[in-house]
Amino acid sequence: QVQFVESGGGLVQPGGSLRLSCAASGLFLDYYAIGWFRQAPGKEREGVSCISASDGSTLYADSVKGRFTISRDNAKNTVYLQMSSLQPEDTAIYYCAADIERRRCSTGWGTLAYWGAGTQVTVSS
Repeated sequence: QVQFVESGGGLVQPGGSLRLSCAASGLFLDYYAIGWFRQAPGKEREGVSCISASDGSTLYADSVKGRFTISRDNAKNTVYLQMSSLQPEDTAIYYCAADIERRRCSTGWGTLAYWGAGTQVTVSS
């Protein structure tokens, strides 16, 4: 049984940093492209970042480019999202998921699977 577990969220002041973790069991995270997503209250889910299984290449939403960094530790079977210069508009529940149709990130998403429960990120003074 595949399970993704997100952690690392919390309350942070504007300009602060957090590192989110997406730990997987039952699936090697270097098998599919892995994405981070977020959903704020009253808003649609937004794709934030992706890391390719094939070559580790990455993609970012324009809203987080230059502030967020996605990475993967194969030994720990964990994908991270390092977030810096956080702003109130980054407040959301953050989720990770696998794109089970592809190994390489591209614009748009295929079939997303193995959603975790998410981790809450709140940016507020």
